[in-house]
Order: sequence, then structure tokens, then C-alpha cells
Amino acid sequence: MSALTFRNKLGNLVDIQSVPATRLKNEFGTIFEQAVRNGAIAITKHDTARAILISVEEFEALVGERSNSLDKLSGQFEGLLARMQVPAAKKGIAAAFKASPKTVGRAAVKAARK
Repeated sequence: MSALTFRNKLGNLVDIQSVPATRLKNEFGTIFEQAVRNGAIAITKHDTARAILISVEEFEALVGERSNSLDKLSGQFEGLLARMQVPAAKKGIAAAFKASPKTVGRAAVKAARK
């Protein structure tokens, strides 16, 4: 089985220890504490990782990173939208929708040649 890695809450790339599902079933408390201490444990079945048990701290870090990414994308979208609201952009969009297919084709060829 290939080693699994993940970027932990500190930003370090770390290997994830794997544990067979049978051992998890028989030693849940011990495995649980390892996940809390180490950040994550891979649960395997037939030598294939099937699930990851992660600590609350690692989960919150992952969710927080996703929220930051969405916030960043939302900010970029708002910036693009604001730039599209200026008179020159509105005029350009109106002209593009009024243009004939032949005119649009010429513009596309001209842009492709640049």
C-alpha cells in the first residue's frame, strides 16, 4: 500500500499511519487517542485505505482553509463584477451582443493571431 500524506494544521506534510479496520474495531480507544495525538489515522480494509480518522483540530484547520479559499474566490468575483459595471465594459458587452456572426468571427481570428 502506498503511504498516505497530508498537510497538517501547521502546514507540514506528514505521513498518515494506517491501521486495519479489524484492529480499529478491537482497539478503538487506543487508535482514537493516536488520531487525536498524531492528527490522523488511515483505516484500511484489505490493505486499501477506506477512511481517515482525524482530530477535531485538523478538521477545523481543513474546514477553515476551505472557507478562506471560498472567501478569496468571492472577493475575486466581486472585483470582476465591479469592473464589468463601468460604462466602457457595459458598452463593449452591448456591442458584442449586437454584433453579427461574421463580425464576431473576424474578431476571434484577430484575437487568435495575437
